Amino acid sequence: MQDVEAQLARLRERIAAIDSKFAARQASTAAPAPHAARWFIEEWSHGEVVGNEFGEHFQTERLFARHKRHGSADIGELAELPHDLLDAVGENEIPAGPPDRWAFLDTETTGLAGGCGTYAFLIGVGRITREGFRVRQFLMREYVEEGSLLAALESHLADFDVLITYNGKTYDQPLLETRYRMAWRKPPFARLHHLDLLHGARRLWKLRMESCRLIQLEQQILGFEREGDLPGELIPHVYFDYLRTREAQHLVPILHHNAIDILTLACLTAIVPAAFRSTDSESLSRVGVRRGEELAGLARWLQSSAENEQALELFRRAVQAGLPDALLFRSLWDIALLEKKLKRPHAALQVFTELAGCRNEYRARALEELAKHYEHEENNCSLALEFTNQALRYENSSALQHRQARLDRRLSKPKARRLL
Repeated sequence: MQDVEAQLARLRERIAAIDSKFAARQASTAAPAPHAARWFIEEWSHGEVVGNEFGEHFQTERLFARHKRHGSADIGELAELPHDLLDAVGENEIPAGPPDRWAFLDTETTGLAGGCGTYAFLIGVGRITREGFRVRQFLMREYVEEGSLLAALESHLADFDVLITYNGKTYDQPLLETRYRMAWRKPPFARLHHLDLLHGARRLWKLRMESCRLIQLEQQILGFEREGDLPGELIPHVYFDYLRTREAQHLVPILHHNAIDILTLACLTAIVPAAFRSTDSESLSRVGVRRGEELAGLARWLQSSAENEQALELFRRAVQAGLPDALLFRSLWDIALLEKKLKRPHAALQVFTELAGCRNEYRARALEELAKHYEHEENNCSLALEFTNQALRYENSSALQHRQARLDRRLSKPKARRLL
């Protein structure tokens, strides 16, 4: 009996020794404090956390000094641009005004497809000043900060009369309008005259360049080569990685990429309208538009003769040659219908999506086509209903109301359970 008690005592001592050893190891490998400096973007970028009635977000501002250059562009000369510079490329819809009232806007988002699930987590706004070119950036460090960011952007845009973007009429502005509506706020863009520089760039350089992407023009027109830049297609993945790890240093390359995009947009704004104002470029533009109109007319004649493939090719060439907005949107609509008729739904879907993303007379019909596709081809009634609701905002027709009611009924039916 005494041997058993002695063995138990020794066993207790060994267990106690193991416990104390394990406790010491746990203390030495404790996790770092949850608020380590690497979590805070203000530790990696000049800026500050800004608060308002909707919460907090991060803001930073960067100055590109007037004595510096961006490739071949002189940043200081931006402040000397003529007040009526934008009227030519803006088809006389942009009123004359001082350059310091122009807002150059670009967004970085959680995806490229748009829609209600896509967030603009970083919004940059550039402005021309006597000191140089300033870029203010509004950063959403987590989703809960969106309300604060949108309120700050609205307040900041009150200082401007003109909004200048690159592909912003198709992507940035519709995306931001969706985010404001999702937050039950009125979008602040209605009073701003919007110049999308992409359309003018296409009319000038589409036939000479393989691509009119902003970075392509930056290299070939401004002669500026970025070093170590984060590719735009990787930005959503990097942001999601930041949300997972909370390592704020991953956001620094995104801030830099966005600021350079906006500076490039401003420098191209000094070139593209000026090219349209010159005699040679005006002649070139008029010839291009006239040729585009001729090609579109011929394409429409071929379409009426059921020569669909030939008509489709001519419509594409007309768009590339340059068309006024009204004829451009009509030609895009014809392209989408031909692609659909030729049983190429994905090609048609791409054009319908482009028409649905900006203001034009075919917007409601494009949204209805998207609703038809997702209901009948993808069996996605939820997305079909979302597109139908969007179409009803622009055209309150009985056909759309009937589609909305039918989709509501389908979605309200309980799904049958499968028996094992």
